[in-house]
Amino acid sequence: MTVTLSSAAPPALQEYYRILAAGPQEYGNGAVLRPLLREHLDFTGSRAGHHANATDGFIEGITGFIATVEQITIVRDVHDAAGSAVLYEAKMPGGVMSFAEFYTFVDGRIDTLHLHYDEGLYRELGGR
Repeated sequence: MTVTLSSAAPPALQEYYRILAAGPQEYGNGAVLRPLLREHLDFTGSRAGHHANATDGFIEGITGFIATVEQITIVRDVHDAAGSAVLYEAKMPGGVMSFAEFYTFVDGRIDTLHLHYDEGLYRELGGR
């Protein structure tokens, strides 16, 4: 599956979404994602809460999403000097749901990621 962000998206974000869409075989143990993330990723998510040093946990945790998602469609992405915001729909085994992600970058790598979604619906639709 191909995911297309606007040409204004930072290269790290372009690659991040390419990896999300490429599936579990390419993702493997997550080594392909690590170069895109700062060593101490600051992550906030609906399921995990806030973690100031989340790089390893995020790489492990996203495995279930990658294994479950069948298609990602970018609805809207916005980028400026302060960061990026992406609204997308993910086709899951039980239907489609929306996700919103907000990013900041340092030295071309993802420094903060705030992920917003309906955790209950995610599980209902087959998310892991």
